[in-house]
Amino acid sequence: MAVQTKSGSIFSAAELLRSKGASEVLAWADAQFGASAAIAASFGVEDVALIDLASRSAPRLRVFTLDTGRLPSETYEVMEEVRRRYGISIETYFPDRAKVEQLEREKGFFSFRRSVPERQECCAIRKLEPLSRALSGASAWITGLRREQSVTRLGVEVAEIDAAHGGILKLNPLWAWTEAQVWEYAREHALPVNALHARGYPSIGCAPCTRAVAPGEDVRAGRWWWESPEHKECGLHSRRSPAPEGR
Repeated sequence: MAVQTKSGSIFSAAELLRSKGASEVLAWADAQFGASAAIAASFGVEDVALIDLASRSAPRLRVFTLDTGRLPSETYEVMEEVRRRYGISIETYFPDRAKVEQLEREKGFFSFRRSVPERQECCAIRKLEPLSRALSGASAWITGLRREQSVTRLGVEVAEIDAAHGGILKLNPLWAWTEAQVWEYAREHALPVNALHARGYPSIGCAPCTRAVAPGEDVRAGRWWWESPEHKECGLHSRRSPAPEGR
C-alpha cells in the first residue's frame, strides 16, 4: 500500500520531518491525519511527554494503550492522572480473553521466562493482536521511541513505513531526544510521572517482565532481563522500513 499524505508522498514528508522538532512533527501529523492518527502510550515518561506536547500542538490526535492484564498498579495510576489532567479519553485495548485463558491453562503463568519463543508467544497474545485492532483503520501512529534507548533502537527514524500494519505511517517525534532531554521536559512542565521511574525503572512494561536497573546499566536492561539485549523487543516495534530520502 503506498503511503500518501495531504502534501504528497511520505518520502518527501520524511525528509522534511528530519529537520523538525517534536512539537512540529506532532502538529504536522495533526494537520495531515487528524483523529485518524493516534499516540500509542505505555505511560512511561516519554509517552507522557508526547501527550503533553500533543495537547499544545496537536489536539486532534487520539491516545490509545494496550492493557495486557499484567501491568503494574503504578502504570494505572499515571494513566488516570493523565486522563484527568488533559481531559482526554484513553482508548484501551485488551488481549483476546480466550487466547489468554488457553495460554495460562496450557503453559502456566510464567511461560514467557522459559525461552524467547515462549515470551514472544505471550507478547503476541497480550500486545501484538490488540495493537492490530488499535491500528485498524488508522492512517498513522505515533510512539515515544528514542534511538538512545537500546541497541535494538539505534536505527529508529522520525518517520517510518509500518509494513506490519498495512504500510501506514509510523512517527517517532522523540527519536533524537536524549534521556536528559526527556526528563528536563518532564520537570519543566511538571508532568505526571510513573512512580516506578524514581525506583530505578527507566523502562516499564508488564510487572513480571520488568525489574529495576543498576546504576550504569542500559535503560532497557530491566526488560526481560533473562534474555540477551538483541532480543529485547516484544514485536510492537519490529524492524520497520525507514522512509527513504530523495524519493
